[in-house]
Amino acid sequence: MKFNEKLSNRIQQQQSFLCIGLDPDKAILSDYGFRDDIFTYNKAIIDATHHYAAAYKPQFAHYAAIGQEEQLQQTIAYIKSEYPTIPVILDSKRGDIGSTASNYAIESYERYDVDAVTLNPYMGLETLAPYYDYQDRGCVVLVKTSNPGSKDFQDLLLASGEKLYQSIANAVLAKFDEAQSLFVVGATCLEELAQLRQAHPNTTFLVPGFGAQGGDLEGVILSGMTREGQGLLLNVSRGITLVNGIEDFASYLKQVKLNAKTWHDNMKHLREKYHGE
Repeated sequence: MKFNEKLSNRIQQQQSFLCIGLDPDKAILSDYGFRDDIFTYNKAIIDATHHYAAAYKPQFAHYAAIGQEEQLQQTIAYIKSEYPTIPVILDSKRGDIGSTASNYAIESYERYDVDAVTLNPYMGLETLAPYYDYQDRGCVVLVKTSNPGSKDFQDLLLASGEKLYQSIANAVLAKFDEAQSLFVVGATCLEELAQLRQAHPNTTFLVPGFGAQGGDLEGVILSGMTREGQGLLLNVSRGITLVNGIEDFASYLKQVKLNAKTWHDNMKHLREKYHGE
């Protein structure tokens, strides 16, 4: 089964686009006694939110920075064992060439055994090729990101008349299998999102940038959803798990679960509202 088929099945089952980021916060880990046991914390988060998740996305640096790659590995293995229909995307934004790229692909798909990984195409299409060799896995390519500095390079106008981000999207799909491909398109880039949807009517977009960055949920779904009610995976991390001022962990988990349900239900409502338009 291709990655996008697995993801599409999960979205259809959930009737929602919610991707939950597993980016453990140091202060929260310390507050509840999980400073050296991220896996147990993550397991509790997953068990509390799996009913609402179309996918999970752990961010690699949050684990590597404190030497907890093994607990990342445990977290991924737990999802795949207990909730095998939920895809896992490793957010590591790898981008290299040759044997280094091949080894990064091995790290992602064999060591961590994730369903998909985020990739930086700056060094060219050859940096993506080793990942596409894993034909049942997904390749999530940075195209138009939500950070303010994305305009420094991604909006550069080329001699062809395209902007750089448009050229990247076109080049990726000209060379590689769309059933394996996703594009990262920021929630703060509604005009670009609509343009990319028009140009690529069947491609799935992973959309970060909600919460602190101010992404417009309704605008994203209206601009980015396909006519089939698919084509989007909307990531929320801090908006679900960054909860302050709660003394005991059980109450914290209840709030995390409520946050996930709220995001899920809002996405489901908007999906139903605009499906087929």
